[in-house]
Amino acid sequence: MSLRKTLTALSRSPSPISAVNLEVAEPSRSSQITFRPRKLRRVSVDDLNPSPTTITASPLSSKSTVDIALRHLLISDELLGGVISAHNTPPVFESTSTPFLSLARSILYQQLATKAAKCIYDRFISLFPGGESGVLPESLISISAVDLRKIGVSGRKASYLHDLAGKYKSGELSDEMILEMSDGELTDRLTSVKGIGVWTVHMFMIFSLHRPDVLPVGDLGVRKGVKDLYGLKNLPGPLQMEQLCEKWRPFRSVGSWYMWRLIESNKTSKTKVRAHFFLVGQDS
Repeated sequence: MSLRKTLTALSRSPSPISAVNLEVAEPSRSSQITFRPRKLRRVSVDDLNPSPTTITASPLSSKSTVDIALRHLLISDELLGGVISAHNTPPVFESTSTPFLSLARSILYQQLATKAAKCIYDRFISLFPGGESGVLPESLISISAVDLRKIGVSGRKASYLHDLAGKYKSGELSDEMILEMSDGELTDRLTSVKGIGVWTVHMFMIFSLHRPDVLPVGDLGVRKGVKDLYGLKNLPGPLQMEQLCEKWRPFRSVGSWYMWRLIESNKTSKTKVRAHFFLVGQDS
């Protein structure tokens, strides 16, 4: 799809981008978490109006927020616009898990292949009456590290899970607090939990909380995508990432999503090229 056609299609959305203090539709009803609109950094989005516009965006679980994000990114970054136009399917951000369950799952999945992690996660869920809905801080604390190790959870991860549950039980954390905190506050608070680093927090904010303006500067895939997008010789560091992706604000989460897609498409293209030369070699 061409850039012009993409912009035309998005312009038919009922949610205009030029409105001041814009509030978009409520998030998907499938989510069990009630998200509130968040007032984001001012960004100029109308070439005819040089004054900055304040966008109050709902989480990315709202389709209209994604539509607004795509319009902004298409206009603000021509190179990124080409990537967006090349992918006909827009991003979808869905999650029905509570913040506590999402964080526990993040710990369990760390440094494991997806299949192995899913197997351990399923065993973990089986320990709780009611399945995922029964994964609560007090329930998790009652499960010993020995029992967790029996289902394949390492001793270290067991201590991480208990530390997370303990901070919930003590009142240092709660699902309600997490939903209210700013990105900076959330990063500071969650990285105080054993086993949770900045990268985990960034992934949690994008894929569980659906926050629109998160730039995971330490994610290898996003860094590779930015490198390829702007034709850099080396992988960009955190500061260069911030500078290059500044134009994506206040929708850097969506820009990052397209960096993952860019890397995936590049890998697919390289695989096809290798297969072509292999077949040619076999025929010759």
